[in-house]
Amino acid sequence: MTATAPSDVRPEPPGSGQDSAALAGFGYRQELHRSMGRYASFAAGFSFISVLTTVFQFFAFGFSFGGAAFFWTWPAVLAGQLLVAACFAELAARYPLSGAIYQWSTRLSTPAFGWFAGWIMVIGQIVVVAAAALALQVVLPATWSGFQLVGGDPAPTTSTGAANAALLAVILLVLTTAVNLLDNRVMSAVNRIGVTAEIIGAVLIVVLLFTHSERGAGVTLHTGGQGGAIGALLVGSFTAAYVLIGFDSAGELSEETHAPRRTAPRTILLALAAAGALGGLLLLGGILAAPSLTDGRLATEGLSYVLTSSLGDGVGKALLADVVVAIAVATLAIQTAGSRMLFSMARDGELPFSRGLSKVSPRTGMPAATALTVGIAAAALGLLNLASPEAFLAIGTTCIAMLYLAYAMVTGPMLLRRLRGEWPRTTAEPDETGRPLFSLGRWGLPINVLALTYGLLMTVNLAWPRASVYDPSGGHWYFQWFTVLFLGATVGLGAVYRVRRARRVHSTPEQ
Repeated sequence: MTATAPSDVRPEPPGSGQDSAALAGFGYRQELHRSMGRYASFAAGFSFISVLTTVFQFFAFGFSFGGAAFFWTWPAVLAGQLLVAACFAELAARYPLSGAIYQWSTRLSTPAFGWFAGWIMVIGQIVVVAAAALALQVVLPATWSGFQLVGGDPAPTTSTGAANAALLAVILLVLTTAVNLLDNRVMSAVNRIGVTAEIIGAVLIVVLLFTHSERGAGVTLHTGGQGGAIGALLVGSFTAAYVLIGFDSAGELSEETHAPRRTAPRTILLALAAAGALGGLLLLGGILAAPSLTDGRLATEGLSYVLTSSLGDGVGKALLADVVVAIAVATLAIQTAGSRMLFSMARDGELPFSRGLSKVSPRTGMPAATALTVGIAAAALGLLNLASPEAFLAIGTTCIAMLYLAYAMVTGPMLLRRLRGEWPRTTAEPDETGRPLFSLGRWGLPINVLALTYGLLMTVNLAWPRASVYDPSGGHWYFQWFTVLFLGATVGLGAVYRVRRARRVHSTPEQ
């Protein structure tokens, strides 16, 4: 008679032992549970990008500045991000570790530089969580007026809309934090189901928008937004820049993925390509199907207005409900990615309260303290919306700029390695299936140069303190300079911590 395994012991799938051994080669024990396959890895990246969440959230903003021509900023940003993703795919194959940006930058440069990359990234992720949760305001009141809990105008740019957005965001963050405290199989299942629903909904919305077109594609050649053509399109590119981030999440969850050296590189690229194609079609379909491009509603209500006006209240609101699911799953995925970044840095003893933050529950395989930290910090940031409606845009653009800068802090050291001849064009090292690791080969250098150049230019574009963008009503200089101030405060706080930590280490007597 064969003995049965205790109920709290998981049988390891084939290959898990090899994955754990590979992790041990980097000096880490397998604490997070490996339960994610290829689709779950793809879902992690796709749900962070979440085209339905972010396109609905920022469509009105992009159109208000760039007019119909802001559509062309989408393929431009997508091309730039695909260059960055290609570099990340190489790194995911070689360093399949949680806290991808932190780990990659540290191993490509110095521990101090890598620490700042991780610090900027994790703060940026926390801000992204808050921004994603605030996106509920764009769609929930449009599905049912009862979701406008504080009454008044539901538009996010009004005081009542901003206040309601903060309340809805906090409620959502309580729910996503609860899921992040459960078993990672539950988190992964919710993610997969949500991404499947989002893809189906996005495809359906695209089909319906194109079948209800009111005009031809030639309209996208006219800016019609605020300011000059070039300036308007630079600001209009914020929509695509905000949407097409987070594809590195497949790398963030490498320690929870089977065969990550083979899986993560492919899912990083696939998640971005799929989101890019769907998002571009959503933008174009919305422009073509809008009842009017000149009545001002598209620049204030965005795609929610197009769906309910062109498709009717019944169909439009049903599709908006799918967008609500996408927003919830996106918030969950981004919070998960941020908690893994915190866990990775704490595991190396690089953060305050590292011992508590690095604890992983043997039962759930989840780092509970980091999930709580990200959730509480994001809720606090979301409550800034109570202060002023301008906080909504300030929070959204700040998080994008911080992530772009963190990405450049990976592609920059990687380029230096290439220029010094320290990065192999090919490798004989195999992945888990015995095939060569993902490599850009001879294209690596030009792709890396373009990826870094694009990332730095977009960071400057996002952080530039334009009064017309960040303080349209005037009198709030701190919102105009919010991104620069927040980034400066993040770096300054990190520097203070590093200096004080170094002093403590040097003053501690040797045992």
